[in-house]
Amino acid sequence: MKSVLLIGLGRFGKHTAMKLNELHHEVMAVDIDEERVNDVLPYVTNAQIGDSTNEEFLESLGISNFDLCIVAIGDDFQSSLETTSLLKELGAKVVVSRAARDVHAKFLLRNGADDVVYPERQLAKWTAIRYSSDYIFDYIELDDDNAIFEILPPKNWINKTVGRLDIRKKYNINVMGIRRGGKLDLTVTPDTLITGDETILVLGKNHDIQKCLHI
Repeated sequence: MKSVLLIGLGRFGKHTAMKLNELHHEVMAVDIDEERVNDVLPYVTNAQIGDSTNEEFLESLGISNFDLCIVAIGDDFQSSLETTSLLKELGAKVVVSRAARDVHAKFLLRNGADDVVYPERQLAKWTAIRYSSDYIFDYIELDDDNAIFEILPPKNWINKTVGRLDIRKKYNINVMGIRRGGKLDLTVTPDTLITGDETILVLGKNHDIQKCLHI
């Protein structure tokens, strides 16, 4: 369990708070808007209404006590930049800031952010990949070249075993698991039969997986 300071409670910030709560982390939520603060109260350990660009206010929160600080401000880049810089000056261990554009990311990284996230860009990429193929159910990018895909088995895989298909050698991808009836089975062997009523988790290079699915 980590102690997290979450600043900025718009849509992205609220969903971040909800997920952190689900993962059983302690969350201090901050926003200048009282209504936004009230909306996240069920999901956080504590919350404060305040201006994160005010050094005295931030200092009062005990920044160095948090394991992680997330700056989720999305509609005011100047405030995001000032908040990021102040957090680092006040002893924040790790600062992750939201960026909308590459130029924002460069300034944030130069001014205290340890890492940046692009929620809109990342969701757009996921949406494009997920819905442009009839076979893909989910997608997790590992780096620019490699990813984990959850896919429907191609028709020529059905009623054949993993070993008979020789998926790793033929397609240069690895079968990590099979999901049936909502349950994920990670004990895949060469004798595992693909029946057509499952989805399959495969790991490999993007172009190998897309070639395998003919997309």
